[in-house]
Amino acid sequence: MTTIPPTAARRMVDISGEEALYLLEGASQGRLVYEQRDTTALRPASHVLEYGRLIVRTPIPAAALSGRVTVTYHADQINPTTGTGWAVTASGVAEAVTNQDEATHYRRTLSGWAHGPHDTLLRIHPQTVNGYRFAHAAAPAEAPPGARRPASR
Repeated sequence: MTTIPPTAARRMVDISGEEALYLLEGASQGRLVYEQRDTTALRPASHVLEYGRLIVRTPIPAAALSGRVTVTYHADQINPTTGTGWAVTASGVAEAVTNQDEATHYRRTLSGWAHGPHDTLLRIHPQTVNGYRFAHAAAPAEAPPGARRPASR
């Protein structure tokens, strides 16, 4: 395993919405952020991206998100040793999955965190998607052999 010295410069690179969705599609877990009783709540969630929509299974009471509300979903994959990886955030309107056949399908497809009244399926229609890749800054290029160095005084 390669360990990068703590002095290595890191950089955060913006990625396109298309690449962000590609990364999100390859992940299966993230965090749902929503407003609850005038405060921000954060819950773990599992997800699948289908037909441009995020289907999220999360341990929140269905009443916490009554009707159509705007939520934020975040997923990432960051190597704790190297600090490299990616992060994607999608925000949009969410609604409960109410069709029983569809709900049954997603309950089989997505692993749950809690069963019972705190097991909610949401359909998020992403309106904004952004992401970043975390990388190490490229090392300065070395001078080619035989290149002149500045004279020291």
